[in-house]
Amino acid sequence: MDYLDFEQPIQELVEQLEKTKSLETETKVDMSKTIKEIEKKLVSTRKELHKNLSPWQRVQLSRHPQRPYTLAYIQAITNGNFIELHGDRSVKDDKAMVGGWGKIDDQSVMFIGQQKGINTKMRQYRNFGMANPEGYRKALRLMKMAEKFNRPIVTLIDTPGAFPGLEAEERGQGEAIARNLYEMSLLKVPVICIVIGEGASGGALGIGVGDKVLMLENSWYSVISPENCSTILWRTWDYKEQAAAALKLTAEDMLKNKLIDGIIKEPLGGAHNNPNEMFETVKSEILKQIERLQKIDPEKRIQQRINKFCKMGVYEE
Repeated sequence: MDYLDFEQPIQELVEQLEKTKSLETETKVDMSKTIKEIEKKLVSTRKELHKNLSPWQRVQLSRHPQRPYTLAYIQAITNGNFIELHGDRSVKDDKAMVGGWGKIDDQSVMFIGQQKGINTKMRQYRNFGMANPEGYRKALRLMKMAEKFNRPIVTLIDTPGAFPGLEAEERGQGEAIARNLYEMSLLKVPVICIVIGEGASGGALGIGVGDKVLMLENSWYSVISPENCSTILWRTWDYKEQAAAALKLTAEDMLKNKLIDGIIKEPLGGAHNNPNEMFETVKSEILKQIERLQKIDPEKRIQQRINKFCKMGVYEE
């Protein structure tokens, strides 16, 4: 397990616990009392550290190397009953954007999300979760397929942003994202969007228009990353912590500003600390939201979705 800089006290206790257990095995001496004391202290230290995390610390947790990614959620939630679909039927299959049919208990669902990759080689293969225009066009194709068969859509958002390369712009990156915003607002089936890690810029918003937009407790959602914001304002990454605080990008800030509909609690220490518990929590939340949304008339649901996004922000005509 990797530990972040602010988790140093936790790392020390974990190492102490492992040494004590190892010593007990080697010496055959009963050290259960000491082990229980360390475990108790470990839990209390975790609670104390994660009670008042700064926005930058939450950003760090959202990027934790062991944090579960989109495909891990899909495979766990569907118990492997997932068929991935490929291609935008125009250019190619974007590996940064994944999607396909999955079954949660008896409910068929169209899953769509960004996949970052679990190691260096896979991250390069997945383009670090940064989708090209064909990725967003693939996502739209799958959404329209779900609408055709009257099945709900679940999007899992985890991206540092849409791919900013010249070739992406040449193939219409902005148009592809804008088209998704328009089409998603008019989908006749329930749409649930969940930010499971990073939710940066239009790359996240391109699959983020839904009836319910939820965030995991240690995820973030913003128009720009703290590092890039710091670079633009201060010409250096050194002020990323101040930028993270100013951007109001945490789940609590987003809910307070009425930009999302709810927060999904994570296990103590973050989703990576107990992935199975996190998968079960997300699964039950998806089923709960689908059940509620399916009771609403499609036309009324579309109007509610449009009204919700129209109320966001301050503007003057």
